[in-house]
Amino acid sequence: QVQPVESGGNLVQAGGSLRLSCAASRSDFTAMEWYRQAPGKQRELVATITSSGRTNLVDSVKGRFAISRDNAKNTMYLQMNSLKPEDTAVYYCYAVTGRGLGLWGQGTQVTVSS
Repeated sequence: QVQPVESGGNLVQAGGSLRLSCAASRSDFTAMEWYRQAPGKQRELVATITSSGRTNLVDSVKGRFAISRDNAKNTMYLQMNSLKPEDTAVYYCYAVTGRGLGLWGQGTQVTVSS
């Protein structure tokens, strides 16, 4: 199975913006999600998007982050605005097929300086 590939992580100042991308190698993912893991903390779900475009975001990022998906490119995005130091984490893409096969990406580092 070929893993999704994340990109777009970087060092940014508080209040800045980043856009993360997750490129998938197949088109049958029914749901794609962004997770993040900060040092010393558990991995947490940040945002979900289904193949039909239905989205959900965790309360801590609502109003600041937006998840989107380009099905023609098999790519998912996470637009992150008004970044805070507490958003610092490794961000992971997770994609699930209709048969329940889940694949993790390798992660991309986002660091927000105060």
